[in-house]
Amino acid sequence: MSVAVVGNLSLDLVDGGPPRVGGPPYYAAQALAALGAPALVRVKTSEADRPRVLPPLEALGLSVEWRPGDATATYAFSYDGDLRSMDVLELGSRWSAEDVAGVDADWVHVGALFHGEFPADTLMALTSGGARLSFDGQGLVRPARSGPLELEPDADLSLLGQVTALKLSEEEAFALTGGVDEQSLSELGVPEVVVTLGSHGSMLVAERGLVRIPADPLDVEPTGAGDAFAAAYVHGRSLGMDPRPAAESATRLVHDLLASRR
Repeated sequence: MSVAVVGNLSLDLVDGGPPRVGGPPYYAAQALAALGAPALVRVKTSEADRPRVLPPLEALGLSVEWRPGDATATYAFSYDGDLRSMDVLELGSRWSAEDVAGVDADWVHVGALFHGEFPADTLMALTSGGARLSFDGQGLVRPARSGPLELEPDADLSLLGQVTALKLSEEEAFALTGGVDEQSLSELGVPEVVVTLGSHGSMLVAERGLVRIPADPLDVEPTGAGDAFAAAYVHGRSLGMDPRPAAESATRLVHDLLASRR
């Protein structure tokens, strides 16, 4: 398998609506399905929530593996343009090395949601077979607690030594480094850092340079756009694309997916 995704599915309550399936693996899988990319998606939820969150993921036609968790990640959030306010109602489960055993892919996207969800030894287990890791920066700036979400950078960033590509939102990049510029992002020590800029596209720091990748703004709900971008980027890299073409391709795909929501 060229690409795998691991992470917690979630229940999302958007703008006061009823709970619906969400989480990095779900939106990453939407992108991979749209690309026609064979991929493995390994997820966790509670046993009780499995019947309502797993079928929409399985319907995308990818290879899906479920693992039991102590709880299902649950979030309530609303949007004001690109700005999102969020309450963490329930944290998802942590992932052990045993939970990721047997994930065999050239690239693995780790859909992290909070500090410590994927400890260093879990990432080490994923890379032991030679896989390259893409990591969601939510796992570096979201504290492991419920309540209104306030970003707090993790004091220990040593796990980034195992990461090839780091995906951050603009807000996460500021929280983590204090800036969104080549020097600040390069100092993280990750070969490839992609920062999604909402409706304004993205920026890429790789190969000792910074590239801005514009996008055509769309007035639609953007939930999951960053997760879809990360998966599409990883897919491009797995095909041998250089970082910039992979980011450009991912930007186009996300635009198409968001346009389909209108």
